[in-house]
Order: sequence, then C-alpha cells, then structure tokens
Amino acid sequence: MSSTSPSHLHLAVALDGTGWHPASWRDPVAHPRDLLTAGYWADLVAEAERGLLDLVTFEDGLGPQSSHVLAPDERTDQVRGRLDAVLVASRVAPLTRHIGLVPTVVSTHTEPFHISKAIATLDYVSTGRGGLRVQVSARPDEAAHFGRRTVRRIESPDSPAARDVLTELFDEAADHVEVVRRLWDSWEDDAEIRDAATGRFIDRDKLHYIDFEGRHFSVKGPSITPRPPQGQPLVTALAHRSAAYRLVARQADIGYVTPQDADQARAIVAEIRAEQRAAGRAADTLHVFGDLVVFLDDSRAQAQERRERLDALAGEPYTSDARIFTGTAGQLTDLLEELSTGGLTGFRLRPAVAGHDLPRVSRDLVPELQRRGRFRDAYEADTLRGLLGLARPANRYSSRPPASPEPESGAGATPTPTATA
Repeated sequence: MSSTSPSHLHLAVALDGTGWHPASWRDPVAHPRDLLTAGYWADLVAEAERGLLDLVTFEDGLGPQSSHVLAPDERTDQVRGRLDAVLVASRVAPLTRHIGLVPTVVSTHTEPFHISKAIATLDYVSTGRGGLRVQVSARPDEAAHFGRRTVRRIESPDSPAARDVLTELFDEAADHVEVVRRLWDSWEDDAEIRDAATGRFIDRDKLHYIDFEGRHFSVKGPSITPRPPQGQPLVTALAHRSAAYRLVARQADIGYVTPQDADQARAIVAEIRAEQRAAGRAADTLHVFGDLVVFLDDSRAQAQERRERLDALAGEPYTSDARIFTGTAGQLTDLLEELSTGGLTGFRLRPAVAGHDLPRVSRDLVPELQRRGRFRDAYEADTLRGLLGLARPANRYSSRPPASPEPESGAGATPTPTATA
C-alpha cells in the first residue's frame, strides 16, 4: 500500500527538551546533562525514523522557556536554555535518511532572507527533507532583544487587545512566508551551468528579482542559495484561532491544530478549508494534523500514575493547549481513528517524556496502526514532500523575462517600517 494511501494517517513527533511535561527532566530515563549535545538530538530523531514517522519538529524561541506563554518567569526547577533549532536539524540531517526535519523559526524578529537560505541549506544537507514551522512572538522581552520594534504586553491571549496584536503578527507572518517562498524560486532549477570548458558557472538569465512590496517587507532578491532540492521545502504552522487558521490556509503545507474531540476537529478543518478557498488555494493539498500530548504505557493506570508522579515533582497539575492523552498504544490508536473522522489527515504527537514516550510511539503505536492498515510499512519516498503526497512545484519565475541587470552579489531583504500594536 502506498505511503500516501487515503487510509493511511501521517504521523509526526514534536521534540522539545526532555519532553513536554515540565518535570520530564527529572524522570529516570531523561538525560538532562546531554541536552546541549548533538548526540542527544540524533538519538531522538533516529528513534522517530525507526518508527517510519513522516517528520519531527524542533521547538525554538527567542527567550528562555517559561511557564507563562506571554512573559518570562523566574522558575529554576524547569529546563531553561536550548540550542538553535535550524542548526540542530542541519546537524542531525546527515545522520538520517528518510524522516523530515522541521525546525521552528520565529518570523516576528527574523529576516525572511536569512530564513530562506537557512532552510534551503537544510534541504540540501538533508537531500530534500527540510521544512520549517513558522511561529510568531508577542512577548515584549523578546522584542527587546532586537530593539527594532515594541510589542505591547498582552495580559490575556483571549482579550480583544490580544486578538488585534496577534492578527497583526500572523498577517506579517504570512508576508514573511511569501517572501521566503519567492526567494526559494528566485533561482531556476537549471540556473547553475558549471561548465568549466566555457567558463560559465551560472546562467544569469535564470536568476530573478522577486520584487516583493508589502506592508511589512520590501525585498528585492534574488537569494544567494540555489533553489532547494524540493523546490519548496515544507511550511508548517501551529494554529489555535482564526488569524492563525488564515496563515495556515494562505501559506502552509501542514497546519497543526488542537481539537479536543472529533466535532471540534471537524469545525476547525471546515474553517481552514473555507479560508483556503478564499485564498485561491482550493486545488492545493493542505494537511491538517491534530496535536496531542501523550503519556504511553502498558496500561492506563501506569500512564496515569506516571503523570501524577511528574505533576507532584512539578508542584502543580500539567495543562496544555492540546489534548492530553494518558493510556496505551491501542487506546491512542482508537482516539486517532476517531479524531480523523473530523477531517484530520495526520497527527503531531508531543511526548510527555521524550526518553519514554517517543520509543512507545515508534515501537508500540506504529505497529498497532500498521496492524489496522492505518500506517505505512516502509518509507516509499525520498523527500518530505513525497512522503506527504505533495508534488514538487514548478518555479513561479521560470516563464518570466530574464532579470536585468545582473543581480548584485549578496542582494537581500530590507524591511520597511513595521506597524506595531
């Protein structure tokens, strides 16, 4: 059966530190002393690839992790500090063969020109398995790291003021991704001639100015990195509300959402599909994955006991934006099948304790999904786009007149003044 069979679910794992539970670093199977080593991340990704997963995502941010979403905290009993997600993905890439590698990038304070070449480089290093998870930042402390803009402090993410700020940031993120995508196309696939006999390394007529003018960016281009192996690496985003659903519909290949049940999944998917049609992308394949935090054990009682033990170490019950599952691989399979009836095409699982729950995903959950005919038995594509049933897109500039004059070396993006809330 094809890896893109309609009956198959896609499966991803979100990697964050020692796991998504804040006390996971104190679990006996965790390796907190190894968190800042390449080997730690290579081992996690190897485990995910052993389970034939489509992709892994790497969390990142521009400030220390915090128990508060919108501000830093002063806690010293939880993991603080992390490596750069794009660099981790690039380091791990040569050690893997099939699995997709999708680091998080914060669009709010990061230039699209830099992100385009970083992810293009990842796609080359991984031979066509790169992508990105675009994220916005509404934290004033993170804006202060850069000093180019201010972000008004949000007291509650559900307040009208917060909705205005987040809508602005997600609209900016959509422009950011548009620039990144155009830069990936700014070199045609055959722009590099590399003909030593004639002395022609590139065909300058196949390098293009992108000439993007928007509210947030004015970008000339072209990129300094040739078009990536996939043409367009995967763009993904986590979405909790309408402004983020629009970003997913306009620019993403995968949207991660957080429904609590199949009915809510159905409503979210319907909203995203409506926004997709409004954006003129109705014919494009857009995956919608459900996010779940998972505690997996041989029995529900064992999983619940482990969760309670970690809660006691943390000093408070663990809560999440996503549904928290506590039980066995078979019970999780039942839930995934139920949620998929709401139109979800796959799932991104967040291991509560990476050293415990990730192996349970690859060694227990995947075989159960395979037994029910809901997951692939082998990798059947060489690229991440191939795993997800996405064709390699044509270059949008290949039919345009040649660029003239010849682009200057190092031409990049210059942001225009950005509106702030």
